[in-house]
Amino acid sequence: MTEAPRSLAVALWRAGVAAVEGHAATRGALAEDAWDAPAPPDLILAVGKAAGAMARAALDRFGEVPALVVTKDGHGAGLPDRVRLIEAAHPVPDARSLAAGRALREAVEAMPPGSRLLLLVSGGASSLAEDPVPGATLADIAALNRRLLGGGLDIAAMNARRRKLSRIKGGGLLARFRGARVTVLAISDVPGDDIAVIGSGIGAAPEGAAFDYSVRIVASNAIARAAVAAAARARGLAVLENREALHDELHALAAHWGPRLRGMGRGVIVLGGEPTVILPDNPGRGGRNQALALALAREIAHAQGLAVVVGGTDGTDGPTDAAGGVVDGRSWGPGAAEALAAADAGSWLEAHGDLLTTGPTGTNVMDLLVAVRR
Repeated sequence: MTEAPRSLAVALWRAGVAAVEGHAATRGALAEDAWDAPAPPDLILAVGKAAGAMARAALDRFGEVPALVVTKDGHGAGLPDRVRLIEAAHPVPDARSLAAGRALREAVEAMPPGSRLLLLVSGGASSLAEDPVPGATLADIAALNRRLLGGGLDIAAMNARRRKLSRIKGGGLLARFRGARVTVLAISDVPGDDIAVIGSGIGAAPEGAAFDYSVRIVASNAIARAAVAAAARARGLAVLENREALHDELHALAAHWGPRLRGMGRGVIVLGGEPTVILPDNPGRGGRNQALALALAREIAHAQGLAVVVGGTDGTDGPTDAAGGVVDGRSWGPGAAEALAAADAGSWLEAHGDLLTTGPTGTNVMDLLVAVRR
């Protein structure tokens, strides 16, 4: 039996996400001698949405090494009881984020000369861990994050503004390290995979660092897209495009890519990136992926044999528990335009059975769009 376009699009999307799962990516990097010191690290710090999965792989390798994990609510499952776990809020920080930032700073400051640190970084760290500069408050940081989330800026511009209020971002955390060696393994959720941008640079080295420093990107959007393409070809499907091309305002993306998707031939289109969104004063429920999915539904209305899935690879989209949406030619209908204008795409998609819900995925490599035409 031929697999329906909707279920096939979701299966391919999941194949991309599985290829960049934090435990597997970290385990693979460690097996390839990302840690090439003769002795294990003296401390493992992990921060970000994929911190739990990454830390489990490191602990599998190194055993009884002390570890501190900072991650999003519900993302710390499966860690040994001996691990210190702090779960905090995302995308807007809360008091636990400040406790997490302080704990990371104090852990680094306490490491003695000659010590070795393994730092595992993934997206989400900008909200999950913060240590404000003198004079800045949690309210200041939360307000900044709310403005940035709905202001239409890309992630590099957003994180540059966040760093100005932080003592631990932009190399500030490792500026407090007095030991001998830092190894950073990172899952990239930013264009260009720049460690100075991932998590607002929480894993970046300070200028003039007096210790050995190395960084390796262990998972990225490009790796996820390559896995989608490979899975498509394994099913005998042509890959028509594979690009990191979702870096624009979501309505502009829908206007640009909608006609291309509507007119695509048989096969698969894979796109990655991170759309931006400008929110109204009182937005409804949803995130950028849900909104982009609904905006694309308008563009492909009544198209035959075509399905599009758009989702955050971390399993969450904005302040919701959904990853995104799955739409086809039947998804657009009365009331959809009003929901889209009110930034309430999530309510619309849920009411029509078009939400993509995965739960925590153990990774975070920006967003992934997969379109399939049979």
